[in-house]
Amino acid sequence: MQIFKFGGASVKDAQGVKNLARVLTTVGYNNTLVIVSAMGKTTNALETVISNYFDAKHQLQSSIQDVKKFHNNILIDLFENEKHAVYDKVDALFREVVQFFDHNKSPNYNFVYDQVIGFGELVSTTIISHYLNEIGLTNTWLDVRNFIKTDTYYRNAKVDWNDTQDLISRRVDASKLNITQGFLGSDAHNFTTTLGREGSDYTAAIFAFCLNAKSVTIWKDVPGVLNADPRYFENAALLDRISYTEAIELSYYGATVIHPKTLQPLQRKEIPLYVKSFLNPKNEGTIVGKEFELTPKVPCYILKQNQILISLSSLDFSYIVEDNLRHIFGLLHDYKMKVSMIQNSAISFSVCIENNYGTLERLLLHLKAKYKVASHKGVKLYTIRHYTEASIQELEAGKNLLLKQITPDIVQIITH
Repeated sequence: MQIFKFGGASVKDAQGVKNLARVLTTVGYNNTLVIVSAMGKTTNALETVISNYFDAKHQLQSSIQDVKKFHNNILIDLFENEKHAVYDKVDALFREVVQFFDHNKSPNYNFVYDQVIGFGELVSTTIISHYLNEIGLTNTWLDVRNFIKTDTYYRNAKVDWNDTQDLISRRVDASKLNITQGFLGSDAHNFTTTLGREGSDYTAAIFAFCLNAKSVTIWKDVPGVLNADPRYFENAALLDRISYTEAIELSYYGATVIHPKTLQPLQRKEIPLYVKSFLNPKNEGTIVGKEFELTPKVPCYILKQNQILISLSSLDFSYIVEDNLRHIFGLLHDYKMKVSMIQNSAISFSVCIENNYGTLERLLLHLKAKYKVASHKGVKLYTIRHYTEASIQELEAGKNLLLKQITPDIVQIITH
C-alpha cells in the first residue's frame, strides 16, 4: 500500500487534474490511496465566503457563486458531456453549503469555518474521482470524515487514534485505487472538523500509519525539500536525504514543505516519506527516513512572516520568575497564540507569536494589567539551521534587527 498526496497547486485547473492522472499512470497506482487538497486557492475563496456570512451577508451568495463558477470551468474543460453525473454531484455539494448557512444557528466562527471550508476538498475529490473513472483509472471515492475521528477543537482538531485506526483498518480496501480528502475529519456527532491549515500532509500520515503503508509521497510544485523557500531566498538547494529528526526540527521552526504533525506517525512505524515534483515524477526528489545524514550539509533557511513580537517587563523592576512565566504561558494558551520564539532575561520576557484566531488585542489588554508591554506587529522571523557565520552576515545585511538568538545549531533573527 502506498499513499500519495496532491496539494492544491497540483490541481489548480483542468490541466493539473490531467497531470495528476499522468503521474498515476507513470509511477503506478495499484494498492494506492490518493489524498487531494482543495483546488488552487479554493480554501482562501471559502474563507471569504465564511467572512461574508458573518460580516457582509449581502455578498454571501455572490462569493459562493464565484467558487462554484471556478469549479464549473474546470468541469467544462474535463467533461465534454454537460449531462455527466459529476455536474449534479458538484451542484449538490454547493447546495449543501447554502443549506448550512440557511439553517445554522451557531455563532461560533471556528465551528462554522470547519463546516464550510471542507467543501473545497469534497468538490475537488469528486471531480478528480469522476475524471479518473472517465479515462479508465477505476477508483473508489471515500469521504474521509467517515474514517478520521477527532475531538471538537474546531480548526485544529486532535485525532482520536483508536477510533480512526479501527475505521480505516476495517473499511479501506487497500487493494484498490482510493481517492479521498486531506485536511478533514469529524467529531463524535459527525460535525466536520479540520486538522489545521496545510493538514492534508497529516492526513496522508494518518492513513499510512493505520494501513501500515510502505511509503508516503507528497507531490509538490518543487523538486523536493529545499534548504530555503525560493520565493524569498536565492540559490535554494535540493536536499536529497533528511532524517525524521531533521525534518521535524525544520517543521517546528516553520518550514512549510512538510506539515509539523506529519512526521511523528511516520517515524513511529519507520515509513519513508518522499517529496517529489508532480512535473517530473520520475525524478528522485527527497527521501525522509530513519538515521539519514542531511545531504547535502548546507544551512537551511526558514522565514515566517506576519508575526507579532511582544516584549514584557515587570512594572516594579522585579524579576520575571517561574510564577510570571506560568501566568504568561497560561494567557498565551487561553488566547490560542502559536509561539514561534521566546527569550527572557532577569526582568524581561519576549515572545514571537502568530495571531491565528484574532485574539491579540484581548491578550495585550490582559497582559497590560500586570506588565509593561511593548508590541511590534507584522515582523519577520528568520531561522537558520546549521548556520555559518557567512550565512548570518548575509541574512542580516540591510535589515532592522529587533531580536536575535543563537544556539549551537540554530540562529533566529526577528526583523521589522
